[in-house]
Amino acid sequence: MKIAVMGAGAVGCYYGGMLARAGHPVTLIGRPQHVEAIRRDGLLLDTLGFKERVRLDASTEVGAVQGADLVLFCVKSTDTEIAADEMKPHLEPGAVVLTLQNGVDNAERLQARLSQVVAPTVVYVATEMAGPGHLRHHGRGELVIAPTAQSDDIAKTFAEAGIPTQVSDNVIGALWMKLILNCAYNALSAISQLPYGRVVPGEGVEGVMRDVVQECLAVAQAGGVRLPGDAWQAVAGLVQTMPTQYSSTAQDLARGKRTEIDHLNGYVMRRGESLGVATPVNRTLFALVKLIEARQARPA
Repeated sequence: MKIAVMGAGAVGCYYGGMLARAGHPVTLIGRPQHVEAIRRDGLLLDTLGFKERVRLDASTEVGAVQGADLVLFCVKSTDTEIAADEMKPHLEPGAVVLTLQNGVDNAERLQARLSQVVAPTVVYVATEMAGPGHLRHHGRGELVIAPTAQSDDIAKTFAEAGIPTQVSDNVIGALWMKLILNCAYNALSAISQLPYGRVVPGEGVEGVMRDVVQECLAVAQAGGVRLPGDAWQAVAGLVQTMPTQYSSTAQDLARGKRTEIDHLNGYVMRRGESLGVATPVNRTLFALVKLIEARQARPA
């Protein structure tokens, strides 16, 4: 299976690297500093189970998706439409696109611009780019993908590469569970610039997290979303598997980059407004992250 990774940051490099390690031809499409390092030295996969360099193709050009049977779409949620339009002329007609992104509506937004099959995908992995071409894995790695004609074959391919993958007819519920995890952790880690293991024991933090979860559950219920498990139990248990992880929002703020908060707590806030559900804690976390973004964007 020929695979392209569109937006090969930490998430894309992990999954692309694992698939390349299993023998699949993979092309990573990413930022120049990573592409240059990967072309020169290979991708350093620094995981919990092994550390090795994997040889694979890398490019800064969107046109490198050409010829791919499978595209892992890993761009920031804020860039979904732009990346889709750039990618569209180069995609094979029979290509399948998986959305490995934060947020719950990326596949819908992407499908509105593409004729290819787009399958929403839920990602559970803790990773970071520790340097140019250096992927560091902190935990987990499983995927949940929506059913399509190709999903079973894709899941088998991933599983054989060491990526546990489930095909589910309730991906929207799984996406909402992931959204709730992100809403509970991302902004708090970002504002404090602390990893999960230091955020959760903080004074008053558990109460804030419980409030966030309850608001999310109320919005999901009002929207007819069927959640596949106990949301609070999932939130409370995450810190045990990822104690050293800084949220992606925290990493973005630390680098002075725009965050995905509009598609996390901001999405819950907007969806709540449309359904008549109050979300004051999500609104507050959203506003605080946006203030930090604005402060960093202001010229010195």
